Amino acid sequence: MTQKWYFIAGEDSGDLLASHLIKAMKSLNPEIQVKGMGGDKMQSEGMQLTEHIRNTSFMGFWEVFKNLLTIRKLFTKIKASILDFQPDVVVLVDYPGFNLRMAKWLHKKGIRVFYYISPQLWAWKKGRIQIIRDYVEKLYVILPFEKNFYESEGIEVEYYGHPLLDVKATFDAMNAPVSGLNQIALLPGSRTQEIKKILPVMLEVAASTPEMHFVIAGAPSKNIEFYRQFPMSENVEIQMNKTYSVLASSRSALVTSGTATLESALFMVPQVVCYKGSSLSFLIAKRLVKVPFISLVNLISGKETVKELIQDELTPENLKTELLKITEGNHRTEILRNYQELHQKLGEAGVSLKIAAAMLNRANTPPPGK
Repeated sequence: MTQKWYFIAGEDSGDLLASHLIKAMKSLNPEIQVKGMGGDKMQSEGMQLTEHIRNTSFMGFWEVFKNLLTIRKLFTKIKASILDFQPDVVVLVDYPGFNLRMAKWLHKKGIRVFYYISPQLWAWKKGRIQIIRDYVEKLYVILPFEKNFYESEGIEVEYYGHPLLDVKATFDAMNAPVSGLNQIALLPGSRTQEIKKILPVMLEVAASTPEMHFVIAGAPSKNIEFYRQFPMSENVEIQMNKTYSVLASSRSALVTSGTATLESALFMVPQVVCYKGSSLSFLIAKRLVKVPFISLVNLISGKETVKELIQDELTPENLKTELLKITEGNHRTEILRNYQELHQKLGEAGVSLKIAAAMLNRANTPPPGK
């Protein structure tokens, strides 16, 4: 049966996970039509792009404020595209600042809304939960503790595991294991603002450690020239769109907080987590965020499995010290042991197919109240 699905993702991680969901949905119903906002990976699975995520990724309160006019124009463009496409369902993928506002508009237009990959409302802005409750028909979460959190708030929610398990399983099936892990992976994030603040610190560590080889995993939404603007020592190279290959051949990693922290853990790569934003954005976030950690690894583990260097703590000296701790010795062994426990909490591969089946089944039933 032909169905029209509209997806809205705003960042590389959403593009990656949504692409696997679209692939799974098409395997179950080849007749579905998919359009929306996303990146190269979603497009490669047959989604017609309305807008590319290279134009949509803004980090931090101040950065979003500075780009309000751009965001408003984008909102208008996506609304017009949705009205023209007339989808059966719109799937919102993370990207809360944009998508929570979109959910309210979609509901007013009588368009069904599924939310895939929960906004981190359990960490901050819990007041926005009412938006999910009022305007989202079904929420599909990917972190184990989120199901109980949202159910306690009276929200319909499903959890099947973390779809990164599928992404890694696909990579493992296509690539032979790597031996002789001598390099250090640098994962500076995907947003322009965070890369400009964090990558230079990582590169200072590389320059002061000439005996190690460092590899920057370039984000899909960037080009190699963007990275070449940063001064690099001879022991640094750039590999574009090969994050998993870089991780698979790395002994340790320096990682910007986000999905990449979990990816590093799935590849059993000990890491130091980095975060640095504008001073204003950090001060606002510090007042609002109510969780003890910022990395997904530590949040899911419920303890400090990996070291987090945040804002003023993120200096070349501190980062180098922590890197040396995870390269050899007991601390490295402990991290790897905690990673094994983390894997057990996340479940098994096949998550994207389960979510796809659940979404298609839900779409084939009348919405509540109809």
